[in-house]
Amino acid sequence: MPDRFDAVVVGAGAAGLFCAARAGQLGARVLLLDHAEKVAEKIRISGGGRCNFTNIDTGPANFDSTNPDYCRSALARYTPRDFIALVERHGIGWHEKHKGQLFCDDSSARIVDMLLAECAAGGVVHWQPCAVSAVGHGLGGFRLETSRGPVEAARLVVATGGLSIPKIGASDWGYALARQFGHGVVETRPALVPLVCSGLPWQRFEALSGVSLPVGIAADAPRRSPAFHEDLLFTHRGLSGPAALQISTFWRPGETVTIDLAPDSDLRAVLRDAKSVPGRRLGALLAELLPRRLAEAWLQTTPGLAERRVADLRDRDLAQLADGLKRWQVLPAGSEGYRKAEVTAGGVDTRELDSRSGESRRVPGLHFIGEVVDVTGWLGGYNFQWAWASAEACARALGQVCAASNAGL
Repeated sequence: MPDRFDAVVVGAGAAGLFCAARAGQLGARVLLLDHAEKVAEKIRISGGGRCNFTNIDTGPANFDSTNPDYCRSALARYTPRDFIALVERHGIGWHEKHKGQLFCDDSSARIVDMLLAECAAGGVVHWQPCAVSAVGHGLGGFRLETSRGPVEAARLVVATGGLSIPKIGASDWGYALARQFGHGVVETRPALVPLVCSGLPWQRFEALSGVSLPVGIAADAPRRSPAFHEDLLFTHRGLSGPAALQISTFWRPGETVTIDLAPDSDLRAVLRDAKSVPGRRLGALLAELLPRRLAEAWLQTTPGLAERRVADLRDRDLAQLADGLKRWQVLPAGSEGYRKAEVTAGGVDTRELDSRSGESRRVPGLHFIGEVVDVTGWLGGYNFQWAWASAEACARALGQVCAASNAGL
């Protein structure tokens, strides 16, 4: 006879662990399983090993989706303050690093240990590694064929994440299951990922690897694209740093991004005012406004331009130089792909899910939460908050179903 549970949660990452724990604590008999050998590897490696576990300023505007209103309900019902309270109950120190980003004072392993402790408190049964080879659905719920034998459950929660970082176990299992049961999947793509640049006119910037500076950046796309003010890092392959990662979610192949290399300066006014300073050289002036290597690379297209006195340059030429620096258009050749992407954009179409529970509108009892759905947060802890919030919403629904069942309703 197969083992029987109220719910099976597939995927022991952030969303899966938290959903299993909360559902168990709310009275459900839960099985949590994952095909990978290690639990929650993405949590362990996040934030340089200190886990940027939430962002205190999280709101619906910090997410990208073809159905932008879907995330509102879950985010409103489980906030960053709620997760902070849980972290503090477990005695985990934390600090705000930048723009609302919250990190552990010590190791990200503390968050993993906390989630496992919460699962234990909920009586969650945990099988790992355990692969699922087939899933069927009938009147009694779901039957899973696993490497540890068959399992049956009234509810199935898919929390398998996306395709990012395949070396730690990422797979397309969740998307394939969604399609099996008739769900649409919004085209997936790497997000929060460095951009690759090549060819002309990029060649003059190839030697700038290691140079970084604060910039303004936006995607030149026909869709809505937020503008970010973050640090940009030049690499030997293209652009990285928070600025590139943020805009990668909104960029599409074949499109350009616009970069403001001096976001805190009125360059036209600065260059114009410099004309009144005798002997002021353009190269020296630009090196005060930008990293020196970047200033040199920018001016090298015109031999001798760096040594020319600002006073000798025409106003329109200075204005053109300022505009070029303020609106530098870059055409990336691609991105570093899923191996370097922090998350996967796209996913299970949320227009076919109940926003209060993540439950399928097509298959009763089937839930999708976390990264596997078409909700993608900005860089800075937003994706973890979506994991916690969507997991809590699903767990509450599971708890209510189990309570009703136990009451004989």
